[in-house]
Order: sequence, then structure tokens, then C-alpha cells
Amino acid sequence: MKNKLMLFVATMLLFVAQTALAFDGAELYPGEKALYEKAAEEGMVVSFDTGPTWANWGTMFKRFKARYPEVEMAYNDLGSGATVVALEKARRRPQADTAYYFGASAIDAANKGLLTGFEPVNYEKLPDVYRDKEGRWFIVHQLTIAFLVNKKLVNTVPQSWADLKKPEYKNAIVYLDPRSTGQGQVLSFAANYGNGGDMSSVLPGMEYLAELHKAGNVMRVEGTTPYAKFLKGEIPIWIGYENDGLKAKYKDGMGDDIAVVIPREATVAAPYAISMVKDGPNPNAARLWLNFIMTDAGQTTFAEGFVRPSVPGIKLPADIAERFPETPQLRPLDLHKAAGLKSEIDSAWTRLVLGK
Repeated sequence: MKNKLMLFVATMLLFVAQTALAFDGAELYPGEKALYEKAAEEGMVVSFDTGPTWANWGTMFKRFKARYPEVEMAYNDLGSGATVVALEKARRRPQADTAYYFGASAIDAANKGLLTGFEPVNYEKLPDVYRDKEGRWFIVHQLTIAFLVNKKLVNTVPQSWADLKKPEYKNAIVYLDPRSTGQGQVLSFAANYGNGGDMSSVLPGMEYLAELHKAGNVMRVEGTTPYAKFLKGEIPIWIGYENDGLKAKYKDGMGDDIAVVIPREATVAAPYAISMVKDGPNPNAARLWLNFIMTDAGQTTFAEGFVRPSVPGIKLPADIAERFPETPQLRPLDLHKAAGLKSEIDSAWTRLVLGK
């Protein structure tokens, strides 16, 4: 009788545990509930470099926790390069389960043997240059180069790279130094594609920027983000990231005073990647987290934070979708080739723009 009672109690406890783990509604992908049960046994996922104020990670955390209450979320905000350094220092006893960074840093981490392969939900939909062949990293969102135009200071909003060369934009343009900033490097490739170039050489883009300077249309080149200066009305046209423009428009008060323009000829986007860390302490929780980020729900969360999802064809709510016009002119940035062209950007810009 005692054994039967113990068996009954054990069965009920198992039932209660399974009930507590279950979430309402259909699975986001096949096997989600089974993976959640394994992740719940680990109880935590440690996510490196996902600062809550950047790219809407804070909301992503809340939604993940609401769906998977038995898995705690721990994170830090290190910066891309510092994240790779931290992973390397902890190689023998990894602390992180996942790591997020600019795509070039993901390649660096993979080359150092710090990552393990995992192909999440929607992995196969990504452009080839947005995913590692071994699944060691994949792009989760992108920051698209755009013209951010203060309409109080500019009468006619430019629509193309060619437009920016017009005399009416004299002393109006600001952009970031391509030698020392990631945004400046990405801008170089956007200008390059916009002026007939490709990933074999950045010379067309560098010659174009030199033309803007020679025409007197460049107000200055910045070494750090001029977002605050732009909000204050100190910059007529900033060639920067689309997400900063959308943030200024919808969150920081500029409203209809700003135009966010994807240049007509071509643009590129800065790809941001995430990875599963090799020998991380909570592998099932890591897989659950990475899958969630790449579902439609996760990708929509990025869009709500003003950054473009990486997965093509995600169906966004109408009010969010209208922020992101179709961009057939967007060229996915090949990070391997981009890294190989960094020295050419530095030398060509210095020679053509600074005359040194």
C-alpha cells in the first residue's frame, strides 16, 4: 500500500512539473516544448553582450521569460571585440552560453575555435553570406545605411547617392570616419555599390566620397556617433544607420521633421550575429534562446526596436512594417570579403579625401 502511495505521489509530481512547463498555444516550431523541458532542467541561459537598451534586447528578454518561465536569463554588455576576448579567456571553463556581436567579430570567434555549430529556426532562409557554413554564427538583424535628413534644414530631401553631389547640399553632410568606425566602413561599401562598385574593390566608393568633399558638401567627418548633435538640429544630412533615424522619428521626438531615405541606387547593412558558445554550461537553454530569437516573434521584436530583421519574408504588424520599406537595392554584406578590404578603405580614403 505504501509503495502504491509513493508511486501515486511521484506520478502526480511529474504531472505537476510537466503542467508547469507547458505553455499555452501551439509550438513556435516542432520540438519546442521538448527542448523547453530540457532547458528547464538547466534553469538558465547566459547571453553575452546583449545589452537591454540596444536593438530591443530588453523586450526580447521579457518575452522569452514569459514564454519559458523556468529558464532564467543572465546577460552582460561588453562590446563586440571585448566579447571575443572574454570568450577566449574563459576557453577552458566557458561562462557564456551564447555571444552576440558585429558579424566580423563572430568570424573572429569562429576562427579561434570558441564556437559550436547550431542551426536555429529559419536558418535556411538566410542569405548565404549571413550564415556560417558550419552554423557557428548567423545574422539576427541588420543596420541599414540610409540618409537621415533634417527637413527643417533641408528644402529638398535627397533620394540617391547622385543627389548628394548637388550644390544645394553644400556644407550639409556628415558621416563617420571609415578608418576608425564600423559604421564608416559599412558606409564605404554602401557608397561603393551605389556608384557601380562591388566587393572586388572599394575605389568607386572612395572616389565618390572624395567628390563630396571636393564639392564642399561635407560639413565634417565624425569619430563617434553624432546622434545627439543630429537631434539638436546641428546636422542637416547624416549618412548613418536607418535605425537611428527611426529612433529619432518615433521615439526621440523628431516626428515628421526627419526623413529616413534608403538611397535609390544601392545600400548595404551592418550584419549583427549570434552564436552558441563551445562547451557552454547550458546547451539546451542556449538552443531554446537562439531558436526564439530567430522565430517570427523574435524577429518582430527586433523590428519593434527599429532594426531590420535578418530573416527574409517575416510578416510584421502593419504599423511596424510601414517603417521598413521594401529595399530590393539592399546588398547583403559579405563579411569575409569586407575584412579583406579594410586596408584598402583606410589607404584610399586617406589618399583621396585627405590628400596624404
